[in-house]
Amino acid sequence: MAISRNTLGPVVPSRGALRPLGMDEVRVTGGFWARRQQVNGGATLGHALGWLGDLGWTGNFWNGSGSPERRGREFSDSEVYKIVEAMAWEHGRTAAWELDDRIEGLTASFRAAQAEDGYLNTAFGGPGQRPRYSDLAGGHELYCTGHLLQAGVARTRSAGRRPLLDVARRAADHVCAAFGPDSTGFCGHPEIETALVELARVTGEQRYLDQAALFLNRRGHRSLPAHEFGWSYFNDDVPVREATVLRGHAVRSLYLACGAVDVAVETGDDHLLSAVRAQFDRAWARRAYLTGGVGSRHLDEAFGEDFALPPDRAYSETCAGVATVMLAQRLLLATGDGTYAGVVDRVLHNVIAAAIADDGRSFFYANTLHQRTPGRPPGRSEQLDAGGGVRAPWFEVSCCLPNLARLIASLSSYLLTADDTGLRVHQYADCDVETRLDDGREVALQVRTSYPDGGDVTVRVARTEGPWSISLRVPDWATGATLVLDGERREVPPGDLVLTENWARGQEIRLELPMRPRFTRPDPRIDAVRGCVAVERGPLVLCAESRGEHDLDTVRVHTGHEPEPTGSGAVVHARFDAPQHLSWPYGEQVPALGPTEPLDLVPYHRWARRGPSTMRVWLPAT
Repeated sequence: MAISRNTLGPVVPSRGALRPLGMDEVRVTGGFWARRQQVNGGATLGHALGWLGDLGWTGNFWNGSGSPERRGREFSDSEVYKIVEAMAWEHGRTAAWELDDRIEGLTASFRAAQAEDGYLNTAFGGPGQRPRYSDLAGGHELYCTGHLLQAGVARTRSAGRRPLLDVARRAADHVCAAFGPDSTGFCGHPEIETALVELARVTGEQRYLDQAALFLNRRGHRSLPAHEFGWSYFNDDVPVREATVLRGHAVRSLYLACGAVDVAVETGDDHLLSAVRAQFDRAWARRAYLTGGVGSRHLDEAFGEDFALPPDRAYSETCAGVATVMLAQRLLLATGDGTYAGVVDRVLHNVIAAAIADDGRSFFYANTLHQRTPGRPPGRSEQLDAGGGVRAPWFEVSCCLPNLARLIASLSSYLLTADDTGLRVHQYADCDVETRLDDGREVALQVRTSYPDGGDVTVRVARTEGPWSISLRVPDWATGATLVLDGERREVPPGDLVLTENWARGQEIRLELPMRPRFTRPDPRIDAVRGCVAVERGPLVLCAESRGEHDLDTVRVHTGHEPEPTGSGAVVHARFDAPQHLSWPYGEQVPALGPTEPLDLVPYHRWARRGPSTMRVWLPAT
């Protein structure tokens, strides 16, 4: 399927099984994600800009390279670019004039800092600084450039403005000149690859796609300097086409996979696409947490080995959640396999929804599944405390907040796609849809739902012409789902439900998803949670949370009674071990169980919103 590169969204492949519908075709109108988009635009963007300004990260561009006043880590430029990208998508969503002014002001600072040859980085290349590209493994120069390119793409697609795209193209032209066929260099942190492909899509320039492919093919030959965490940390241990699973630093691995899918789609490289698909499928089956989070090692922010998924040591970085959504969406568009829409659903409603505070001004860097002690209340500190169990307003490494902002601002582009027969609804949110089918016919839908707390989904045909298909995703957990159409009710199995009719205006499709809470048992190969159960309700993972009411480390859930629904959570029957005062934690004593009592479970994304607390997802079972 050929796709217009003018679609308003972050990923617009020129071909693929499915065509993404842009933000100008799908508008979120209410409900779960509308509230979060409003907070994102009304609070998060301003909060982030305030920190970037106070810390001097935006001022670095006006100060010039080599300034002794240069502030922040070597990758701080990228956080500014990501916020500009988020503002660009938000401007495309709302047309807010104040965002337009801020973007233009920051663009002017980028232009002022850019060298004559197009190089742009405030941490390298100036008097008193390290030379350009002297630390490809850890310097993040090309990583930062990648985020600049994505900001330029977002600004062009959302507003048609050229100044930021001109800065981005000059930077990309410099990269092509410095790292062309005669070079062997590439960045230790992937990002430039997917950004170059998207720039090629928006400009039609083949050299950007060619450069992305060069970077991709150079990786995997152990050509970066040896690292204490091994070459897998950079995904420089095995060529992309030969790898069998995602490994190493989780965000780097996922960003690289995004770039590989983009290159594969644009070049027609089916072997590369199949390789990345197999790598992700294995990682999702063996290296992902129940929430959809990935990365079980704190030290190197990395994937663990297969089934090494300790809940209390889950790193599950928020950026890795964003990157998982990015990769799954690309695989969905490339293959048409609705399984990847289910991945997006799980990550969005657990990791992404959990990471950001209700007011949009604090966030989780890591997303544990078991908090043993209450976290410390956050102060105005940049210290990175990834396992503290409390959302913080900022970190010295604040990659996650700008990543959340750009994803949430562009979220409507992830909801629906089109194929040769009609429209496919992948994510359930209140939205209005107006688009053209591939043959030019104008169609429109209205989607209304209480998802993810409720299971009712109503799709109303608002404009139609002739026969076409509407496809609804029935999640894999939704056994017993019911379809109501034209007064007839029937049960439908999990999978893609394709309905083809000569639709009438006002005709409604109603999908009823079973939302009763259910026990979930882990794969027995996950040693850390053997003998435990979790509780899910619809797409939501639930958790037990305590602010002193219970010692959750002694809980035991009685699985002879099914969990009962309450609000958007559940109640289970539980007992708590009577405390034992042993001199050390081993012995023959069997602690006495207390009486059975109800234990309230809440959606995982709601934990730690009342203040510091303990929490656990996996509960020992009796």
